[in-house]
Amino acid sequence: MDYLIRFSQSHETFRLPEIQALAVIEGIDLKVVSYSLDSPFCVVHLPSEDAARKLIRRSILVQTVHELWGSGSTIDSVHSAVREKTSHLWSQYLTCSFKFTIDSYQGSRTSEQKIDLINSFKYLSFEGPIKMKNPDQEFILFEDWPWNSTPLGIPDPKHYYFGRHLAMGARDLPKKLDLKKRRYISTTSMDAELALITANIALAAPGKIMYDPFVGTGSFPIACAQFGALTFGSDIDGRSIRGEGGKKTLRSNFEQYGLLDGLGGMFTADLTNSPIRRASLNTDSDDGVKGRLFDAIVCDPPYGVREGLKVLGVKDPEKCPWVIPKGKEMYKQPDFIPPRKPYSFLAMLDDILQFAAQTLVDDGRLSFWTPTANDEDQEIPVPTHPYLEIVAVCTQVFNKWSRRLITYRRIPNSQVDPEAIKALERMKDEQARSGKTADELNPFRRAYFQGFEN
Repeated sequence: MDYLIRFSQSHETFRLPEIQALAVIEGIDLKVVSYSLDSPFCVVHLPSEDAARKLIRRSILVQTVHELWGSGSTIDSVHSAVREKTSHLWSQYLTCSFKFTIDSYQGSRTSEQKIDLINSFKYLSFEGPIKMKNPDQEFILFEDWPWNSTPLGIPDPKHYYFGRHLAMGARDLPKKLDLKKRRYISTTSMDAELALITANIALAAPGKIMYDPFVGTGSFPIACAQFGALTFGSDIDGRSIRGEGGKKTLRSNFEQYGLLDGLGGMFTADLTNSPIRRASLNTDSDDGVKGRLFDAIVCDPPYGVREGLKVLGVKDPEKCPWVIPKGKEMYKQPDFIPPRKPYSFLAMLDDILQFAAQTLVDDGRLSFWTPTANDEDQEIPVPTHPYLEIVAVCTQVFNKWSRRLITYRRIPNSQVDPEAIKALERMKDEQARSGKTADELNPFRRAYFQGFEN
C-alpha cells in the first residue's frame, strides 16, 4: 500500500537519503513513488502499516507518516480515489473516536472553508465521537499550495493528499542532545540535528562499530551511541578529548546522556599516523571483514580556514633534527604537544577515502562533511575511490559556500573494477598537493578568503 511521509521543512537534500538508510537498517522494502525537493510530501510504497511505523520511528527529518487513502490535483479527484481504493476500510473506524485536520503547506484556509472541506468527507459515515485531543484515529487532508499563494491570491492548492495518521518521527530527539545544554563543546561541534541525521545515514545501530578520526568533543560518537552503536574516536589534539577535566570532557558528555555503554575508547592520533590496523587492498574475494574493523566512519574533517591543516610530523627534518628524538623522550608527559607539518586539503580527502577502503567491512559506510564553493567554476569535485560507491551527496547551502555530507558504501573486493584502480593511480593530482603555505595547500581556504571571486 502507499503511504504519505510528511517531512519537516528543512534540509531538503537530506530527506530521501535518511529514510532510504532507515529502510536498510530496518530491513524494509521501500519504493519511492513520488517526491520533490520543493515539497515536504513524499509518497512511498511499503509492505505494511507496521513497516511504515518502523521506518520513521528514529527519523529526524520526518514529522509524520500516514496511510494514504487518496490524492489528486482537485478535491473531487481525492474523493473519487478515497471511494475507489478504501471503501473496504471504512467499517474498521465506524465507531471509534476521531478527528479531522487540515494541513495547508504554503497556503491558508478560513475556518468556514476548513469546515466545508471536512464536511465533504461525510460519505465516510463515521458514527464515533469527535475528540480533538487523543482520538483513536486522526484523518488529515494535506494541501500543497504554490509558493507565496496567500499574497498572490491563488485560490486552490496544486495538490491534495488525504490519509490516516500512523506515527510521528523523532523530531524531539535533537532537543535532548542540544549543544546549548551540553556540558562540553567547542566552536566546531556539529549541530545535534545534523549529527543525528548523519548517524542515521551512516546506519548507526546496535551491534555496529563506528569511528570518528576527527572526534573533537564527540558530537558524532554521541549521535551514533544514541542509536545503539559502539563508538571510537581519535583527534590530533588530545586536549579536545581530555577537555578541562571534571564535568567538561568528552566522556562527561556521554555521562550526561546516559550513553557510557556506547563509548568504546578515544585516543590521540591523526589519519596519517594512526595505530588503527589497515587491510591491504586487492580485488580477490574474501569474507568481507578480514583485516577490516569498522561498520561506519563518520566525521567532519577540519576545513583549514581558521588555520592551515596540519598532520603529525616535522616540516623540515634536516633543519630541526632534534625534534623527533626529543619527542620520543617527552611524549608521555601530560602537557606534551607533538610537532606538526602542513597538510594538503585535497590529500586529506584522498586519505580519508583510502583509510575507509582499508578499514570498513563490506557494505560499511563512510559519511563525512566537506566544504565547497557554490560557484561551479570553484566547486571542489566529489572525491572518488575504486573500493567505495557513492550512496548520497547532501548539501547545506550558506551564502557563497556550502558544505556537503558525502556518503559511500564499501564495495566487496570481488566487485571492484581493476581498471578503476589503475585510473585512480594515473589521475592523482600531485600539483594540488604541492606547496608550502596554507593557501597553496588548500584551494577552499584560498577561495574563502578571496570572497570566492573567480
